[in-house]
Amino acid sequence: MKHVFTLLLFLLVLARGIAQESDKGKVTIKGQTYDYIIDAAGDTLIMAGLGEVSITSLRSFDSEEDYKKYRKYRRYAYSVYPYAVEAVRIFKEVDAITNDIKKGQKRKYIKTLQEDLEEKFEAPLKKLTRTQGMLLIKMIERELDTPMYDLVKGLRGGWTATYWNVLGGFYGHHLKDGYIRGKDPMLDIVLDDLNLTYGQKKN
Repeated sequence: MKHVFTLLLFLLVLARGIAQESDKGKVTIKGQTYDYIIDAAGDTLIMAGLGEVSITSLRSFDSEEDYKKYRKYRRYAYSVYPYAVEAVRIFKEVDAITNDIKKGQKRKYIKTLQEDLEEKFEAPLKKLTRTQGMLLIKMIERELDTPMYDLVKGLRGGWTATYWNVLGGFYGHHLKDGYIRGKDPMLDIVLDDLNLTYGQKKN
């Protein structure tokens, strides 16, 4: 899981390169308006309610294998849910706020924040299994409706995105594919029970 951890930490570090002159304001994301503040560390925080985990009725399965896979996915998904919420929040902040930030500014903030982020995320992310890492990536891709490859490309360019896509392929993570509903029905069921949406319900 070393490479999955490195990729996720890489994305989190990049996404925290945010700078603003004012300490509070409003930002619009996909037609929804949210308040934001800048904390004492200089981080921009969008003040938005996160969706809750839904509770569903008992399910029936075609086979014992499907049931075991569902149980495994469900258990692992709940364990990585907080990291998925954090990643979605960060990417939405980046999309909304960093359009006008110069590359030099972004690099400076990345360097400044990297140690703090490593201290916060390194230990738990290193403990993830390959399945947990896959679920975390699929949660992020599904909520943002964007393949991880495109998220990396938007932050660091095509060469870096291609590098991570090739490397991820050795570990079963094809970053160009994104989340494809129907490819893994048990994955679909588990992700349907989770809501990472900012202040709005999924349809």
